[in-house]
Amino acid sequence: MRTTPTILHLDMDAFFASAEQAAKPSLRGKAVVVGGLGPRGVVATCSYEARVFGVHSAMPMAQARRLAPNAAYLVPRFGLYREVSEQVMGLLGALSPLVEPLSLDEAFVDLEAGGTAWDERSARLTGAKLRADIRAVTGLTGSVGLAASKMLAKIASEQAKPDGLVVIEPGTERALLGPMSVRTLPGVGPATGDHLRRAGIGTVEEIAEAGEDELVRLLGKAHGHALYAMALAHDERPVVAERETKSVSVEDTYDVDIHDRVRVGLEVQRLADRCVQRLRGAGLSGRTIVLKVRRYDFSTLTRSETLRGPTDDMAVVREAAARLLEAVDTTGGVRLLGVGVSGLADYTQEDLFAQAQAAAGERAAQEHPEEEPAEEAVVEQVPVAERRWPAGHDVRHAGYGHGWVQGSGLGRVTVRFETPYSEPGRVRTFRTDDPDLEPADPLPLVARRPEEPGPVAAEEGSQVSSVPASRPKSRSGGNGGGEATSSP
Repeated sequence: MRTTPTILHLDMDAFFASAEQAAKPSLRGKAVVVGGLGPRGVVATCSYEARVFGVHSAMPMAQARRLAPNAAYLVPRFGLYREVSEQVMGLLGALSPLVEPLSLDEAFVDLEAGGTAWDERSARLTGAKLRADIRAVTGLTGSVGLAASKMLAKIASEQAKPDGLVVIEPGTERALLGPMSVRTLPGVGPATGDHLRRAGIGTVEEIAEAGEDELVRLLGKAHGHALYAMALAHDERPVVAERETKSVSVEDTYDVDIHDRVRVGLEVQRLADRCVQRLRGAGLSGRTIVLKVRRYDFSTLTRSETLRGPTDDMAVVREAAARLLEAVDTTGGVRLLGVGVSGLADYTQEDLFAQAQAAAGERAAQEHPEEEPAEEAVVEQVPVAERRWPAGHDVRHAGYGHGWVQGSGLGRVTVRFETPYSEPGRVRTFRTDDPDLEPADPLPLVARRPEEPGPVAAEEGSQVSSVPASRPKSRSGGNGGGEATSSP
């Protein structure tokens, strides 16, 4: 078992909301909620200012609006978040070859494997340097936990939030874990937590006191053994380098059930196009097309079709998804649709679509031998959807420049014109079909000038302050973050 705190866990602070605040000067220091804005939407992330009102991730958006009616409610901009995530993961990759991303904003790093840390002091300096580099490169803050295992490193990063660093010193683990809730341990969700609570077990210390045999009786052999070991602060799980992507998919949940079969078909085509764009962006292709349909009664159906070879051709994926839809009854209405591609490869069978067309032509010739072959295929045009202006998304106006959508409705769209590097901007309202207003790509959160230095380096002799782990939490993005050593 490792005895040095060289496993690092990074968790970006309120990632989506913090990125929106960094991009929008008028929202800094204010309550921001990011997620689906329809009646069935849920909160993806909220700022620390919104959490004061009781808003939290995975909460129904309608409930969040009741708790914080004056917050800014924004639609996620995943393109921006992925771009920032790639910058952060690049910094982690420079520390070690063993980086295990858990999501866009969270990852484990084995510092010892990269030779960047070998004891508590070097690990602490590396964590401090990483936090400074993240702020310099992205303008955002991240909380860092350092410990001898993945479980403890994650617990340390939770203690460090927001914008801090906590090191759990070897030898203090049992005393630290003892009073914590059983839900602190990996693998203990609401159902397992309730089961343990009914057995009189509510803390990690009580798990250890119950004994391994009792946990096996309550939870089964595998789960009981694992939970008992973690209660004793034993976690041998290694940091696993990024796994290969198994599939690429997109899905949408609709505010109102879709009953029109033609509309369902058009939505499937649109999702297929988005899926292929994501597939191409990752430099991948795939053989198996998957359609997901959640119906009005919450029953979920999946249908799949495997092609002869991998493809990233939009027409092929569209046609396969449409064929799969034909086998699904959508009479009662549809609340969710998704299209995915699996069986991924880093190459494409270029002639797949041509072969499919040729096969279709041969079948048609056999069925209608008297017909003359068409000289040119007619491609059915999909109706162009009316331009939508999601709240929080970027726009550019020919006269006013770059801005973001504050809201839209009744044929009008309201835009605040500002950039990540400007003062809070002014608000203007336009017709939704104004020809001078166009969607725009997000701007970088940090403006770079040629003469600017790169990421900040922590010198060997630099001072790292220590404060108690139970210090008052600072607001996200503030300058009050610090480092701490956790001890009993």
